Amino acid sequence: MAPPAPAVEGGQAPQGRQQQPQGGFGLSGIIRMAVFWYFASKFFSPKKPTEPSALISNLYQKAQPLDMWLYLSEYEKFNDFGSESSLVWHETNIPYAVWGPESTRTLTLKYHPSESLKHNGSLYAHVFFAHSGFSPDPSDPEYQPQAAFGRTHPVVMYLPKSQADKKKSLLGGSPDSSEAQVTSKVVDESEDDDSNDDGPVEWASYWKPNITINLVADFTQYPKTGVAPNIAPYLNIDPFTGNYYPIVYFNEFWLLRDKLIPLNETVTELSLNLEVGPISMTKWQLFLQIDQSFQIHRSYGSMLEGEADELKRVFLEGNPYLLAITMVVSLLHSVFDFLAFKNDIQFWNKNKSMEGLSAKTVVVSFACQLIIFLYLLDNDTSWMILASSGIGCVIEFWKIGKAMRIEIDRTGRIPMLKLRDRESYVRNKTKEYDDIAMKYLFYVLFLLVAGFSVYSLMYERHKSWYSWILSSLTSCVYMFGFIMMCPQLFINYKLKSVAHLPWRQMTYKFLNTIIDDLFAFVIKMPTLHRLSVFRDDLIFVIYLYQRWIYKVDKKRVNEFGFGGEDDQAVAETDAAKEEEKKTN
Repeated sequence: MAPPAPAVEGGQAPQGRQQQPQGGFGLSGIIRMAVFWYFASKFFSPKKPTEPSALISNLYQKAQPLDMWLYLSEYEKFNDFGSESSLVWHETNIPYAVWGPESTRTLTLKYHPSESLKHNGSLYAHVFFAHSGFSPDPSDPEYQPQAAFGRTHPVVMYLPKSQADKKKSLLGGSPDSSEAQVTSKVVDESEDDDSNDDGPVEWASYWKPNITINLVADFTQYPKTGVAPNIAPYLNIDPFTGNYYPIVYFNEFWLLRDKLIPLNETVTELSLNLEVGPISMTKWQLFLQIDQSFQIHRSYGSMLEGEADELKRVFLEGNPYLLAITMVVSLLHSVFDFLAFKNDIQFWNKNKSMEGLSAKTVVVSFACQLIIFLYLLDNDTSWMILASSGIGCVIEFWKIGKAMRIEIDRTGRIPMLKLRDRESYVRNKTKEYDDIAMKYLFYVLFLLVAGFSVYSLMYERHKSWYSWILSSLTSCVYMFGFIMMCPQLFINYKLKSVAHLPWRQMTYKFLNTIIDDLFAFVIKMPTLHRLSVFRDDLIFVIYLYQRWIYKVDKKRVNEFGFGGEDDQAVAETDAAKEEEKKTN
């Protein structure tokens, strides 16, 4: 890691990235990948050789009593075992690989940082274990190399952040003094530091309030030349006997990013929670595999920054029964989402009539999808989310070609796309009702978008005028997007029919809306997005009410452009042909 830059002024915790409209990889996918990886490493690891001389084993026995020393030092190399000021914790007679109250010890202390530590200095925790009655100090006359072992772990974490936020007040003023301060955003450790080409990367130091020391209960005999690659980096081999010491694992799996404490000159006292205890081999490997899967997904762009912490927070703060239900319904959500997408494509592919369907709503839906795609592109979103949004734009544009006629106007200097209404849309009352609904809807949307855009311009900060336009339009799409479905409700009311709607697709979407309602209570999300989940329920309830009051009439056109009488006529024609064949 590059050396840290000078201390950060202000002492404020960095802000996270702006909330993206779409999420990344799901919880179920992460868990499945981690479990598969763990069991694959178990089944496909090299087999144990038959010769005992070719095996290495643990130097310590189960339930062997150990003494522990924990020193805090600003130096990575430590040999000052006689310093009483550095020794902050000492425990005796800790049974190795035994679960019980005597094997788990805890301590909470207050640490006063030095001036060096306040200005991006370093601090390390040096943990040593030894047989009870033995010393970890190599300079001690009674010191035995095989009787003591230890490991060093940094207590301070350095996170890169952008030197300055690109956002600014476009009006040139400073409505709030807090906005005048230079804000920064934390960059994920797995991201490339060279991704920001605007200037040198600035580093800030953060205090880890929790240190959990786990001794891995591993008594496996490994081959000397064939240790599994996921275990080999953690083995501490004794050069004299060739066997390995117990693995010391500093467990930071549950240490969330928002729990870190920024270090600066205003900090005078820091709290440090210490814990030592055993951990099973299976649990240790599962933690390692999940962390590794998080890194892989971040490198592939399928996981956003901070999403790993959100998934962990579900386990930490969620009810176990509610968590199990959430995992089941998340799988159902994926299935229903796929079925809704499939039926939507089938509906528009087979649809032969625009009678009763709002063509203008299809055009507006494409515009909303395009706005979201441009917003994601402007905010440096991962390529996987961009690809998903881009495909959605292509599909919405394809639906315009099914709802209207797309022509190219070459009369001017620049060829322009021209949309013309289909005959089935013009020859009945559908176009008239659609125009009326969109006329009044335009007035409402114009006032809402204009009011919100002015508010955002006056009280929020943006990178540019282009970013202000995109962010304002995107926010309006999320807040007022449900209004786009109102013209279709108006057309249904005027025609007294709902037979023209794609009910299969809408059924799956309604089921997904119910699942989104559950997620709104379980998963932490912005209030605006939480309200956007419940707003769709009202629209679907109105749709269901219309389907109930407008009874089925075979004269109406169904979702595939056919009527019940058409099917009956086709059946009678086929029957007549069969009779004619028999008579001939």
